[in-house]
Amino acid sequence: MVALKLSFWICLAIVFYTYIGYGLLLYLLVWLKRLFGHHQEEPTLPPDDQLPEVTLMICAYNEEDIIQEKMENIRQIDYPREKFCIMWVTDGSSDNSNELLRQYPEVTLVYSPERRGKAAAMQHGLRENKAGYVVFTDANTMLNTNAIREIVRQFMKPNVSCVSGEKRVAARTDGQVAAEGEGLYWKYESTLKRWDSELYSAMGAAGELFAVRMTDYREAPSNALLDDFMMSMLIVKDGHRIAYTSEAYAMEYGSADMHEESKRKRRIAAGGLQSIWWLRSLMNPFKYPTISFLFVSHRVLRWSITPFALLALIPLNIALVALNSGAAYTVILLLQALFYTATLIGWWQAHTGRKSKLFYVPYYFMFMNGNVFRGISYLRTHRFSGTWEKARRG
Repeated sequence: MVALKLSFWICLAIVFYTYIGYGLLLYLLVWLKRLFGHHQEEPTLPPDDQLPEVTLMICAYNEEDIIQEKMENIRQIDYPREKFCIMWVTDGSSDNSNELLRQYPEVTLVYSPERRGKAAAMQHGLRENKAGYVVFTDANTMLNTNAIREIVRQFMKPNVSCVSGEKRVAARTDGQVAAEGEGLYWKYESTLKRWDSELYSAMGAAGELFAVRMTDYREAPSNALLDDFMMSMLIVKDGHRIAYTSEAYAMEYGSADMHEESKRKRRIAAGGLQSIWWLRSLMNPFKYPTISFLFVSHRVLRWSITPFALLALIPLNIALVALNSGAAYTVILLLQALFYTATLIGWWQAHTGRKSKLFYVPYYFMFMNGNVFRGISYLRTHRFSGTWEKARRG
């Protein structure tokens, strides 16, 4: 009985800490840091003639449908043109991407006839790069006009060698559960990233928009499923920081439906597990005291232990109620029953085109955790390759 109760409360504590407790603790630590005057002044950009050269790199695979819109967006970016290189790296594209890109005189086109994955494409593009800073973005994401200037400003902060912009997700139509669930998740995720950065460093960057200082760049393994995350965390491992800014953002539409979203989630989960193993030394609190706290709390638990703890709560709770362990366990079991009932209703609504935040939030939460288990299977079959099937956007 004691072992059963202990297991239950440990699992409950892990789930609570991962999704609620860590955010509360992180906010408290940031608040204390501000209270005791450890607030850094925001740097000011120098005149245009003193700004550094920047390469905007887009690694793409069969993106002919979005190239015109992306190039129109890039042309609106406010940065001195003589210091701004636009590089497209097409990785084994079999459509008309290369022909379309050759119509833009400002584009530097780097082409590989073999599809080897995004990490390999990045490495190919970086071999052709001459700028001191490289900003990575996806073909299907649109940047705000001031994004590059804001990213450069962040590099002026002490020990910053990587900058993560904000990912924003839009739904093309009202009631699109995949997009709205993803958008809500990224609002929560962006808040944690901002606090991580303010406390010490963001824990990884998302490929929609991030940048590196080339003198501190570290090459991610070519078979990395989360190339952007690995690249940025290797910079952290070397003792540098990732700054996070919401003033530079990338807007994209969410996945077309939950099936398409599942493609992304299981790949991300698989890449997360792969990254945890490669970055396992960062979990050493004696060598990396602050980083290990942030990394384990924000990344490791979510991608490994917590989904199993969440699943274990159901049989443990049922067993404790069956053994008459106390009214508290009965109340918690009823709350679990309500939560999973709401999840089922959310699942039903997602498949019937209906919408209610009360139900799609628990559904999307369980959907994310469920895809961790699918990610384990995905990793077994994709661990030697950095390529993946693209998720269709809404």
